[in-house]
Amino acid sequence: MIIENSASSSNKKLLGFYVKTLTTNRRAINVFKAIFAIFPIALALPVDALQVKVTPTNAKLGDTLSVEINLDNPENGTNPTVASGKNTYPAFAIAPNQYRAFVPTTPLETAGNRTLRIAGDGQVQNLAVNVLNRKFPVQRITLPPGKAGVDATEYELKRVAALKALQTPEKYWNGVFLKPNAGRMSTNYGVRRYYNGTFAKDYYHRGLDYAGAAGSPVIAPAAGRVALVGKVSQGFRIHGNVVGIDHGQGVTSIFMHLSRINVKEGDFVKAGQLIGAVGSTGAATGPHLHWGLYVNGQSVDPTPWRTKVVN
Repeated sequence: MIIENSASSSNKKLLGFYVKTLTTNRRAINVFKAIFAIFPIALALPVDALQVKVTPTNAKLGDTLSVEINLDNPENGTNPTVASGKNTYPAFAIAPNQYRAFVPTTPLETAGNRTLRIAGDGQVQNLAVNVLNRKFPVQRITLPPGKAGVDATEYELKRVAALKALQTPEKYWNGVFLKPNAGRMSTNYGVRRYYNGTFAKDYYHRGLDYAGAAGSPVIAPAAGRVALVGKVSQGFRIHGNVVGIDHGQGVTSIFMHLSRINVKEGDFVKAGQLIGAVGSTGAATGPHLHWGLYVNGQSVDPTPWRTKVVN
């Protein structure tokens, strides 16, 4: 009996240990269940935080690709970037957690698929984009004596290059771009040219020409800060009297061959504000306005910017 009582006591203790252990395990399981209920993302697969939209969907050579990027968790205030080929373009904030980068295309490029490499939130996403081909007309230009073979000065090239390289974070424009002169358009964007019988290799017409009358007003097509004022007397042999406007976020305008300039560097101009007058200074065959629109240093077709709002 004593042995049996002793065994029975041991069994009871062992059973109690099992019950206690089971209860503890159940409590642990319940705790884990509660944790996963509060933080279900711990059990889910990672979510791609990069949401990218590229417009226009039917882009052709000369168009500006607008790459909009939405980030869930921007890292330390670092903006995303977009790379195409060897070039990398900055993305600027346009709304909370929303950024936009412009990728220029030109007539000298090859049509077809290209890969955009979007980096942000510690992630990288490759996106294939198709750019359609576009036919550009050929034009023959005869420059009068004294205008043919004129070379730009080093100072002129340096100042103009600095304008085109601007990537100011602020966005100054709002809505569609206005027509800068009332004259008819005499030369479209992208035209290839022969000058005095010689084909200008790797050249295309980098803007729109308006056949406005000499002295007719030239207005700012969009708001921005005047970043360049150049004059023939300063060595602007090719551009003539010129005004350059920084519209912000890598977008700049240049207005060439002016007879008069009504602004100074540092001025902030509104859309429609008078900036000068049509002339024939520099390498021009007659009175006209040349308006060039540049995106991240490359000349793009201004026409889409005049017909569609780029916010």
